[in-house]
Amino acid sequence: MKTSTKSAMILALFFASSLLNAQQFTTGANFTLGKPQGEFEKNIDRNGYGGSLFFMAHAPNSPLAAGVEVGILNYGHESRREPFSTTIPDVTVKVNTNNNAVLSSIFLRLQPQQGFIRPYVGGSIGFSYFYTETSIEDEDFDDNEDIASTTNLDDFTFAYSGDFGASLLLYKNIPDVRSEMQRTFEVLFDFKARYLNSGEAEYLKEGSIRRENGKVTYDISRSRTEMMTYHFGFLFRF
Repeated sequence: MKTSTKSAMILALFFASSLLNAQQFTTGANFTLGKPQGEFEKNIDRNGYGGSLFFMAHAPNSPLAAGVEVGILNYGHESRREPFSTTIPDVTVKVNTNNNAVLSSIFLRLQPQQGFIRPYVGGSIGFSYFYTETSIEDEDFDDNEDIASTTNLDDFTFAYSGDFGASLLLYKNIPDVRSEMQRTFEVLFDFKARYLNSGEAEYLKEGSIRRENGKVTYDISRSRTEMMTYHFGFLFRF
């Protein structure tokens, strides 16, 4: 059995155990800045921007916690106007092309459960899903509804990461002993930095799609997809 598979099984078992025994949970959302590294940086030559959601279960009377996190980064965008068709050139539509990466993982974290400042370290395993999508947008609708869309290219790759950060306590509700609600509720501001060691993948970048004489060609890049990601957001612990 491969080491990565063993690690995934260990993390999954620990996460399941934490859910069954946990008395405290944390959920949150954050803004994410992704800075490509190595060959990936040379190929796309820009940062990625997006966000993520996560859920974490705390082991009772322990600094250990386990959770899941899903995020998306946009690392390229192109927009242009085109005639609706060759027979209706006087009607135009907006064509958008987006280069995205979905980052999904399960993680372990070591962090004190009390205090105003709560530093932590952690690690995760999961996958990165890269895809480029082109859509036609109808700007006559208030919500700029997409008329049609297609995925130009997509690819999966395994990923693992190490991270460090800190959570700052902003608000804490201490339950009244006379109240039926005995669960403590906290709001925290969170910052973390993560090195994402992601495997080889095929992907498109800005300018990779070429259109000539009614035909489309793709300039496909392939490399490791390592990134440093920086996360800023709010946590809700209950």
